Amino acid sequence: MAGPLAGLKVLDFSTLLPGPYATLLLADLGADVLRIVSGSRPDLAALMPPFLPGTKISASAAWLGRNKRSITLNLKDERAIKIVHQLIAEYDILLEQFRPGVMAKLKLGYDDLKKINPNLIYCSLTGYGQNGPMVNRAGHDINYLSRAGLMAHSGHKASGPSLTGMQIADVASGSNNTVVGILAAVIHRTNSQKGQHIDISMTDGVVPFNAMTGTAALVDGQEADREEGMLNGGALYDFYETQDGKYISFGGLEPQFFSAFCNTIDCQDLIKGGPTPQNCQEAKERVRKIMKSKTRDEWTQIFNKTDACFEPVLTLTEALADPLIKEREMVIELPGPDGKKVKQLGCPFKFSETPPQYNHIGEPAGTNTPEVLKSLGYSEKDIKDFGQTGLFD
Repeated sequence: MAGPLAGLKVLDFSTLLPGPYATLLLADLGADVLRIVSGSRPDLAALMPPFLPGTKISASAAWLGRNKRSITLNLKDERAIKIVHQLIAEYDILLEQFRPGVMAKLKLGYDDLKKINPNLIYCSLTGYGQNGPMVNRAGHDINYLSRAGLMAHSGHKASGPSLTGMQIADVASGSNNTVVGILAAVIHRTNSQKGQHIDISMTDGVVPFNAMTGTAALVDGQEADREEGMLNGGALYDFYETQDGKYISFGGLEPQFFSAFCNTIDCQDLIKGGPTPQNCQEAKERVRKIMKSKTRDEWTQIFNKTDACFEPVLTLTEALADPLIKEREMVIELPGPDGKKVKQLGCPFKFSETPPQYNHIGEPAGTNTPEVLKSLGYSEKDIKDFGQTGLFD
């Protein structure tokens, strides 16, 4: 059965994580994604170990390249530009992740390509956007979170901001907003017969992640600080170490969940009124001591009997083997090059009629170059000549 995005054709110039994860989601849902990759400058994801046994395919590339095809082109070669111009007649959605202005210098900017295909949807994904004072500045996830104000009220007073184990701005902002932006533009094109340029900034995307704290600051002008709000350490909502050096999480803000938690740990006196900003740290210290009296799994077993927004902090290995993850099909298996099964992270969308399709793992860069060029009318001799004269470098 075809996926819900069957018929969409996407030309993908992105690298690293944000763009490739966005196009992975599109490909899992049925879009035809064709990656344009460099033969001489491999993507960092293709170099990160571990590699699939007996291959030169990294686990990251095998995942991010799932369901996609790829063609190797040297974009500094005029012949490569001609080939992209030919592809744009068919692949009418484009994603690029270069610094602003790079694609225009290559004659591949939106203004260049919309002359070839006026219906083109052209998405540019960057750290700071296509205009503004930081348009040409380099950055990574940690920088976008910092510029957006999030890190000023995340972490602990004693130690300051802390790193997370995932790329929040890259994925939650960059990848997801790219998908939303592209699909919104597809709907607009369907209704108006007009394409457009989409400007996605990862920093823009994480500014609203300040959510209630940010909206409040715009009204009252008060600066948010660490461990002063309900969700950043100023309440019992937090992580607690257990006897075995592991951790549990408690998120019961609503009265019924908070009461269930306090009753279970025999702290009924905390229920009425709850911890106030004045005595919160004293109450948390008391809870910390209680949590250290049992192991993580002992507490988990106890709280399995009550509804208190209490869950263990699982290791990554534990999480990937958890019944919840298995039942939700968030770990899937696909055949590898040697025929053996390769485990990968699944697609988070669940459809009753058009479920995600997992056709093949990511293949080495440029695997589909010959077939794509032949589909454009190039002969075997042309392709051989291209390879000998640097077009695929």
